[in-house]
Amino acid sequence: MKELATSPKLVEQVYAAIFSEIAEGKLPPGSRIIQEQIAQLLGVSRQPVQQALLLLRNQGVLHDAPGRGLIVAPMDLDHVRNMYDIRAVMEGLACAKAAERNAALAKKIGPGLIENGRKAVLSGSVTRMIAADMKFHEFIYQLSENPLIAPAMESNWVQTQRVMGEVLMRDERPRNIWDQHVEILDAIMAGNSELAEKLARRHITNAADFMIARLHAQQPVET
Repeated sequence: MKELATSPKLVEQVYAAIFSEIAEGKLPPGSRIIQEQIAQLLGVSRQPVQQALLLLRNQGVLHDAPGRGLIVAPMDLDHVRNMYDIRAVMEGLACAKAAERNAALAKKIGPGLIENGRKAVLSGSVTRMIAADMKFHEFIYQLSENPLIAPAMESNWVQTQRVMGEVLMRDERPRNIWDQHVEILDAIMAGNSELAEKLARRHITNAADFMIARLHAQQPVET
């Protein structure tokens, strides 16, 4: 972790730094979180670290450790499946509304996001791949013009980033989802809300199957 400069948004910076380490697999499930050590590494006081850790705990990213302190929460595959089930419905709604309301804007901005996503895959950077994927979906939320979708998806995305990080860090050839994104974007640009919703739901369901299979394979075998 790099030392951070003092900022009015210091808690958010500390949160992002810790979460990045978790999402990228540098702090795997079961890792003990030492508040003093993080504060020293980031060059900040314990207070913003404490607040950031509380946020992560409330989001389920961290759990109470036996005795005292916190650990990185293990991946609960049932929770992951339930999370993706909800996401499939929400993404489908967002894409349908985007096709109904903003086909022209999708055509203007969407191709650039696709290009950035393909470049992220070629770079091999897990951070860039996750960021590009998030930007694409956030753009669709904006196109939907439903102000409730993005806030409702916020906690879902926290866990989704963890899942993506766990899988992408361990796959020699990360799964390229941008062809599917192109299909969804094409349906939105064509104003075909029914097809856009169908493709979005299928995209998320396929992602869930892929991610859960990889996570299951990574879990240690009980003896």
